[in-house]
Amino acid sequence: MASDTGKFGVGAVHLGIPNRRQFFQLGAGAAAGWSLAGSAFAQTERPTNPPDKPRGQVIAALSQEPTVFHPLMPNIEVDQGICWQVFSPLWYIDPDGNFVPDLAREVPTLENGGLSADGLTWKIKLRSDVKWHDGTPFTAEDVKFSIELINNPGFRARSRVGHSLVKDITVVAPDEIHWRMEAPYSPYMSILGSFTFIVPKHILEKVSDPNASPFHNAPVGTGPFRWGERVPGDHILLNANTGYHGKGPYVERVVFKYIPDLTVLYTQFRTGQVDYTGLAGILPNFVQEAKTLKGRKIFVSSTSSVEHIAPNLEFGPFADRAVREALYLGINKQAIIDALYYGLPTQTESFVPKQAWSFQQGLPQHKYDPAKANALLDAAGWVRGSSGIREKGGVKLEFTNSTTAGSAVREQCQQLLIQDWRAIGATMRVNNMPAAVIWGDFWQQSKFNSVIVGVNFMLGSDPDVTPRFGSGAIPAKGGRGYNTYQYQNAEADRLLSQGAKQFDLAQRKATYGELQKLIRNDLAILPLFQSFIAEGVKEGLQGFRPNINMSINSWNMREWYWA
Repeated sequence: MASDTGKFGVGAVHLGIPNRRQFFQLGAGAAAGWSLAGSAFAQTERPTNPPDKPRGQVIAALSQEPTVFHPLMPNIEVDQGICWQVFSPLWYIDPDGNFVPDLAREVPTLENGGLSADGLTWKIKLRSDVKWHDGTPFTAEDVKFSIELINNPGFRARSRVGHSLVKDITVVAPDEIHWRMEAPYSPYMSILGSFTFIVPKHILEKVSDPNASPFHNAPVGTGPFRWGERVPGDHILLNANTGYHGKGPYVERVVFKYIPDLTVLYTQFRTGQVDYTGLAGILPNFVQEAKTLKGRKIFVSSTSSVEHIAPNLEFGPFADRAVREALYLGINKQAIIDALYYGLPTQTESFVPKQAWSFQQGLPQHKYDPAKANALLDAAGWVRGSSGIREKGGVKLEFTNSTTAGSAVREQCQQLLIQDWRAIGATMRVNNMPAAVIWGDFWQQSKFNSVIVGVNFMLGSDPDVTPRFGSGAIPAKGGRGYNTYQYQNAEADRLLSQGAKQFDLAQRKATYGELQKLIRNDLAILPLFQSFIAEGVKEGLQGFRPNINMSINSWNMREWYWA
């Protein structure tokens, strides 16, 4: 596990969630991703002339084997790669930041009567031409069942954020459903469009244990591809759903092939055994060579994940903001990016991706300044001892840093940090451990001193980071959420509460802008860079569109086809 997962021009917008372009406008070029063609960048192409019926197959490589096929249960990115092919949400978010109807006939807004002015009443009109893979008609009962399943305390739900506010669900007709929100919550639109897939009531209502059933190993959805077969340790086969209600699918089958060694994965892409390099992408050290391969297209695109150093704010020295600022000044971020990541990522100061409508411009920019860091520590009373290590009040400026054991690039980064921080009188020791260990209680219960981690802080494409920075979201203190930094700030709590109740885009942008300034000033995290992914596609395979609003770039495989 390389990261902690729990994945976004402002116009005059009135109360009520507007259309996706108004609400989450992204920079078109950055959001769409870029293709490295020869020595120049070129925007990714969109499907222009797909075939009349499905033709051929796509072999997509995965570095991990998917294990969770119930889309509403806790899962990781590779599982999401399967979910987007087999299931459908009410709407989805495209690379340009628009909400696009899927199972819904239209996205609810104030204008079309789908949302009340106070944001509490939602009325969803559904398509009437959708069928489950077994031929059963899809209806509003399936939507009601899915939301109630998520809120079932006996069900291991992926997340109940937003869903827990839904009350009084009423099926008005087979193609219409209404509900009331306990409180206005604007991020819910993004949550429903990012990872809330609808599951079949007619199958799952018969299951005695919602956490275990044959459905979990052979799921039935409404998506563009039907379950074919699973060969443990080797591959998953999905077949075209020719009765699909949307665009496509344009290929007969998709084979997700497991190749855990990323060097082997790249080699198989280079030799033509793999058509798409999959969710792990291409290792940075292979990207320049990959650009020169004939018959291959390489796309380097930003992701919503922010690589950062996570301090435990209740661990000794890190409780002192002067220490955090000095450590930040002491990091040669650009050297890390250039030496270890081949210059591909970009520095950032925010937890929000630069392509998002909510990104705050003009945050203080990091400078590598060891002299200023030393002066800051001197002024704060951290005195160098005979060994060169600073201390204050009997507490030494020394700590451990942890990340996933075997993550070669991060382990190299740790060595650079040791050197950088030694120069300002701080000692860092490495304490790495296997993924299953580090991302368990060690991370969740804040048992670390500091960690190198990549986190997608967004709720889908929404900047509500209450689960990450809200004072009530600290697991180590009995909170519900992922605030493992143990960050507590009353003003942050106020801004988070305010932003989640606002539906006007300009107001929300201002609120989350203030929050980004506050988090940056407090240095709740020490951001290194906004992450990227380099992905390879065999020439002739059309329709690949990187989407920063999704957790995976295979979100639209239904639109892929061979030229």
